[in-house]
Amino acid sequence: MKQYSAEFFGTFWLVLGGCGSAVLAAAFPGVGIGLLGVSLAFGLTVLTMAYAIGHISGCHLNPAVSIGLWAGGRFPANKLLPYIVAQVLGAIVAGGVLYTIASGKPGFDVMAGFASNGYGAHSPGGYSLLAALVTEVVMTMMFLLIILGATDERAPKGFAPLPIGLGLTLIHLISIPVTNTSVNPARSTGVALYVGDWATSQLWLFWVAPIAGALLGAAIYRFIGSPEKA
Repeated sequence: MKQYSAEFFGTFWLVLGGCGSAVLAAAFPGVGIGLLGVSLAFGLTVLTMAYAIGHISGCHLNPAVSIGLWAGGRFPANKLLPYIVAQVLGAIVAGGVLYTIASGKPGFDVMAGFASNGYGAHSPGGYSLLAALVTEVVMTMMFLLIILGATDERAPKGFAPLPIGLGLTLIHLISIPVTNTSVNPARSTGVALYVGDWATSQLWLFWVAPIAGALLGAAIYRFIGSPEKA
């Protein structure tokens, strides 16, 4: 239960910190943090939680990461479902806290997006379904490569949170214009449920694509990361 609780609170922090920065601070008059700030916020949530709970649960914070680590031979199958449930619940609770805060401002309109992920008319840059699909698959694939490489027993010890957090920052810098960046089904679910309508109707993509990308990343790392035979 301690591991599942750690995943709950870690994912709660990721959604509150990352999506909260997008909803509350991205366009704040005069000092809005914009795309760069939101990207950094998501990276910082993972970086801080990796040091806070990495030694407890591994700090997955993401169903796609848990599935990718399982496919990469780093995580037992019997913990997959409890981890995913804890992550999704943490994201939903964080979405509720963020909604409570954001709705305290006059003129708040959850239908404006609430940091939800989308494609087509609901993509920040108007990108198509295919563009969104490719983006989410490739970005999650690269994220898993970073995670598996940084946490490999042959990698320098104690530094894994840095490349993982910076990797997530870079992923957001690339893909916020396309999908608002998911690479995390829990993060997508945690805010989409409060928007409903288009956000929940497009949510399927932000489960399917990250999981597919995670499986690809795990398969690639099992190939390139396996020790050379003598």
